[in-house]
Amino acid sequence: MNRLADEASPYLQLHKNDPVDWYSWGPEAFAAAEAQNKPILLSIGYTACHWCHVMQEESFADPETAAQMNANFINIKVDREERPDIDQIYQSAANLIGHSGGWPLTAFLTPKALPFAIGAYFPKEERAGQPPPFRRALEDITRHFAQPDQVKTSTDAITGQLANFWNRDMRGPLDASALETAAVRIGQRFDIFFGGVTGNMKFPAATSVDVLWRAFLRTGSPQFGQLIATTFDHMLLGGLYDHVGGGFGRFCQDERWLVPHWEKILSDNAAILELLVSLWQQNRGKLVEARINETVAFLLRDMRKDGAFAATIHSDSEGEEGKYYLWTEAEIDAALMGTFASKFKTSYSVLREGNYLNGKNILLRLRSQAPYPQSDADEALFERQRSLLLQARQKRVAPIRDDKVLADWNGMTIAALANAAAAMQRSDWMKIAAEAFDFVVKAHGDGERLRHSWRDGRRTAYGFADDHAHMARAALTLYEYLPDKRYLDLAKAWVRTLNEHHWDPERGGYCFIADDSDALIIRTRPMADQPNPPANSVMIEVLSRLAMITAEAQYAERLNGLIGAFSGEATRNFPAMASYFTGLEFALTSLLIVVIGPPNHPRTHELTNAILGRALPNRHLIVMAPEDSFPQGHPMHGKTMQDGQPSAYICQRGVCSPPITNPVALSQMLQMPQQRPQQQAQQAQQPQPAR
Repeated sequence: MNRLADEASPYLQLHKNDPVDWYSWGPEAFAAAEAQNKPILLSIGYTACHWCHVMQEESFADPETAAQMNANFINIKVDREERPDIDQIYQSAANLIGHSGGWPLTAFLTPKALPFAIGAYFPKEERAGQPPPFRRALEDITRHFAQPDQVKTSTDAITGQLANFWNRDMRGPLDASALETAAVRIGQRFDIFFGGVTGNMKFPAATSVDVLWRAFLRTGSPQFGQLIATTFDHMLLGGLYDHVGGGFGRFCQDERWLVPHWEKILSDNAAILELLVSLWQQNRGKLVEARINETVAFLLRDMRKDGAFAATIHSDSEGEEGKYYLWTEAEIDAALMGTFASKFKTSYSVLREGNYLNGKNILLRLRSQAPYPQSDADEALFERQRSLLLQARQKRVAPIRDDKVLADWNGMTIAALANAAAAMQRSDWMKIAAEAFDFVVKAHGDGERLRHSWRDGRRTAYGFADDHAHMARAALTLYEYLPDKRYLDLAKAWVRTLNEHHWDPERGGYCFIADDSDALIIRTRPMADQPNPPANSVMIEVLSRLAMITAEAQYAERLNGLIGAFSGEATRNFPAMASYFTGLEFALTSLLIVVIGPPNHPRTHELTNAILGRALPNRHLIVMAPEDSFPQGHPMHGKTMQDGQPSAYICQRGVCSPPITNPVALSQMLQMPQQRPQQQAQQAQQPQPAR
């Protein structure tokens, strides 16, 4: 075993038996490189990455290749999920020199961690259309490193570009029409025939889809509605979705959403789940409802880890990509014996010769001979048959699960699960969301700070901006539904941590690593989706919520500074900053909706359900008892129930509506454009019907 045998990361543990003399990232590795005057070979990957495992099998497990690596390099292995700060820097370096990046990322560094050459996957043998064989690349890099002047020229060029990219002034004017322009520009990139962003591969692109969905809710434009409908039809009925076990894969390898890349990522599923909940609140579609239930079932069955949620599930099993998820017709027939298997095979495009490779089938409901939906009786039968297939599949060798618990991805999942629980009135889901939150607080918490990663009692150093931002959003989401001020207090504490340790006082915005973290070659300020929303987008919503809840000027001031820090870049780079615009929309149009009434009063529940029954992504809900109150200076200060009846108030930009006691009137009001709450409330207020 090499040094990685002592690491907590499951990904690093997978490499503990490589003949490569691996180091983890840290001072020991850099001291060795300095002492031996060797370049550093930095390999970045993650457990669920198919090509990472291919490169391991082809090269890192090969004694001759390992000997070459050990003789000429100090070799460092990094789990990109455990150390996204390192991955972020060297991925951006790859992009800046014209390389697409991706995983595995193979970067060659000086002993000072400065990159002078970067690649990704290198094959073992010569292959047409692929990079040179790995061992030849190692020889070229060894010769190059022996020319110090050339190395310095390369490092100076790359680090100069990194400094310009991350430290440039990104402020600028923000036009009033920015939201509309962003939606149009992002929509222009979407495939009108198959949905998703146009290209040979299809990713969920949840932040971009969210921009279009909010634009549809805001404007009612049928163009946005059609793009959303086409995208979700293909995502929910095609190969991206696991029709047997629930949950979504990483992406599809074709433009028609037929062939998935089978790895499953927690954050992807959280982002899609939250979108599906909002979609269901708007249209009550049976397909969307089914996918919400099935995706939550997948998260609870396959991703739970000690009360929270694991990070990823690998795409491979028994050395074959997708083997766990593929079916021959004979396997379908055996599992569904006596249950009218022929109908299932027709509906799910199962062919004797296979619809994929080597007689294997990907279960699909796109363009099948019996398209979705079939009769209620048939759909009920399919549900039972999928259960039988799941039982059969669970007897197979399952893909590896990376069970480390990441604070930021769990924050996304907790918020999505809580919103699903509230919308669909599932108290059991809400309980699980609260339990996951409590686990992260206990396992990752350190005073007012969080650690990023936890596994089996071991955790990494201080967390990143994304950890505190996503967990603050999760806390405020739970605070909407559960009467516990602790959630608000924790959100405030994590925002203090961000302001004290991550805020850039010169340019504005939050830096990814804290000011007291171990120094890297650059301190990044992420503003683009990667694909998850970065802290600088999430915090626009978090600060907006805190400003609405507390009416404290500090949150509004920091919010304005944050929006302005990236306003120029946002208008130059609409597609990459989709979540910035969803945050901006929240800041500009958000509603604070307050229901005042006894917790167990039927009308309190009716008013709350009227709110939860609407797709209102720019809403913050507070349900409070009559004896509670808002602080002086808050627009809700002094407001209470009307005539002793539970009442709702809608506040926007410091102005609150008159009390609303009629749930029907409240629901109708929330259907209207949300720019003038005072006027709308006066129009919608109706006498309470006799009971």
